[in-house]
Amino acid sequence: MHNLGIKTGADLKNQSLTFLLQAFGKAGQYYYHIARAIDHRPINNHRVSKSVGVETTFQDDIKDPQKVLHHLHQLLDKALTKLTKKGFNAQTLTIKIKYHDFVQITRSRILTRIITPQMDITPVFERLLKNTDVGQRKIRLLGVSLSTLSKHSQFQQFRQMDLFDNI
Repeated sequence: MHNLGIKTGADLKNQSLTFLLQAFGKAGQYYYHIARAIDHRPINNHRVSKSVGVETTFQDDIKDPQKVLHHLHQLLDKALTKLTKKGFNAQTLTIKIKYHDFVQITRSRILTRIITPQMDITPVFERLLKNTDVGQRKIRLLGVSLSTLSKHSQFQQFRQMDLFDNI
């Protein structure tokens, strides 16, 4: 396209259909329509969910580790509510932290059983926060997402035991 003087979308839009067909064959019609935002391909709005998450940006940055834990629990409750409405279970918990200077980190843990509202998830959050700057740097945003999804099942009470994990 560069050899034909087409370097931007505007350059492409300025070309006639006849010119584009001569230059690119059948693809010329596609380029002609795309440059004019014409796309007749069917829309697929039934994607399979791979994760469910929620996040919150604070009006005032927070630093206190107890406040961070409190907010993570609130976000987990919201994520679990969304997950339940979609009919899924999850085994992976991910937290997202964006510090005041916009540096962003994530920490994840795959659990040996399905995450439920009844679980005491505090030890997991504490482990995830262990190698972060929580308590030392101000935090602008927190997020929680749940993944490794499976459909609700009548067999969910059965699980693999993990000798190294009491969660």
